[in-house]
Amino acid sequence: MEHPFGIDFGGTGIKGAPVDLERGDFVHDRVRIDTPRPATPDAVAEVFRAIVGSFPASSSPVGVTVPGIVRHGFVHSAANIDKSWVGEDADAIFTEALGREVHVVNDADAAGLAESEYGAARGRRGQVLVITLGTGIGSAMIWDGELVPNTELGHLELDGAVAEVTTATSAREREGLSWQDWSQRLTRYFRHVERLFSPDLFVVGGGVSKSWEKFGHLIEIETEIIPASLQNRAGIVGAALVAQRKAGFPD
Repeated sequence: MEHPFGIDFGGTGIKGAPVDLERGDFVHDRVRIDTPRPATPDAVAEVFRAIVGSFPASSSPVGVTVPGIVRHGFVHSAANIDKSWVGEDADAIFTEALGREVHVVNDADAAGLAESEYGAARGRRGQVLVITLGTGIGSAMIWDGELVPNTELGHLELDGAVAEVTTATSAREREGLSWQDWSQRLTRYFRHVERLFSPDLFVVGGGVSKSWEKFGHLIEIETEIIPASLQNRAGIVGAALVAQRKAGFPD
């Protein structure tokens, strides 16, 4: 059986693996290659070919996460990748480069969908907001298991500044904030989102979710809030799931 392939395209590394969508996990260990400099479409496509070529030949669809706004296969922002991506039809570029059907998706949306299908939010109905904390703040809105794409809630204005500038994990590290002080900022951020969307559940992802016991209990909001469970597998798994669905195959 051929499995769909997921690629997580990040600012520092590109990782990929075939995914078993019954288990929501990799079929083989992932392959990682440093993101090229500059990360132009052609340079990134070469890396994708190398990663996919590390595994047995296949015609199954490929899903790719992109750290930017993605609408109908086109990239509309490029905060951490080369600006030449803006306006490009990434679906078409990668489909031609890999010789198989490729679909791109925002990186936080992919992680959120994976958490909804296989992770911390599995089986939860209503509105789930998956918030990823890292260099910036990513977000994914899930309604009854269906993704509402491109929410970009890290770009909300809070206290006169873009929320992710003052509240992401990078802000805690840059300013040397204690877990207590950082959690006060997170509380303000989550209360703001809470007022705007009234979600049923927050799921917090990103690498810092591994340290949940140090700060999770310090976030004082009314909505239930829990850590993500798929950790660094979420992007690849979610991308493969998106590719499978858009290609018209059952999960």
